[in-house]
Amino acid sequence: MALYILFDTETTGNQADDRIIQIGGMILRGNSQIDIYSELCLADIPIKVEAMEVHHITPDIIADKPPLTQTDFYKKITQHNQKENYLIAHNITFDLGMLTKEGFENRYTLIDTVRCAKHLFAELPYHRLQYLRYSLGLYRQEQSEADKLGITIKAHDAIGDVLIMKLLLSKIVERAKERFPGTDVMQKLAELTNTPVLMHYFKFGKYKERLIEEIAREDRGYLLWMRKNLELDEDLSYTLEYYLNS
Repeated sequence: MALYILFDTETTGNQADDRIIQIGGMILRGNSQIDIYSELCLADIPIKVEAMEVHHITPDIIADKPPLTQTDFYKKITQHNQKENYLIAHNITFDLGMLTKEGFENRYTLIDTVRCAKHLFAELPYHRLQYLRYSLGLYRQEQSEADKLGITIKAHDAIGDVLIMKLLLSKIVERAKERFPGTDVMQKLAELTNTPVLMHYFKFGKYKERLIEEIAREDRGYLLWMRKNLELDEDLSYTLEYYLNS
């Protein structure tokens, strides 16, 4: 039976030299057994003040903690690191990248809940975890779910975010079953994870909230400038190429 492993990290920052200082995870085995992990860990990189401002983890809190590779959760994800199991996160590129810095070499099938949400809830303007928490009404279920699992909900806390992600995954699976009946839903989510999203609206810049298709007609030079000068994520890069070539 496949394992479904949801996880989230808090880090010393978001730059190339930053490291994990908290990891939260759930290992789902079928419909009944859920193993919960919430662990602080010591990094050899100072915590940036901007990061402390978000997650409130200070150096004294982790001073006596083990390094990430000695945590129970890291040992578990290493033990179950096989293609038939699923590793799931919201913006998994970031969290997996952080694990990779610790020597982790992924063999799981990956599911990115933010990429899947962009595909399946394209009508929503944003797909940040906390935005989806409220726009999809996940907050109405979270306390009962937290009580059942013995979790304390806090924003920007790894295990608290994993709990919200678990509720989000249920919504994503439900929508995927409606959209793609008769398919293996988890394999479909893995497929969507690897499929760039065609964006419809600009979310920043002078044309914020304008249709990209309209701007491609009215100001093609702006799209060309973006492609040349900005560091684009995969979805925006795909979107610009689509509209520039259509």
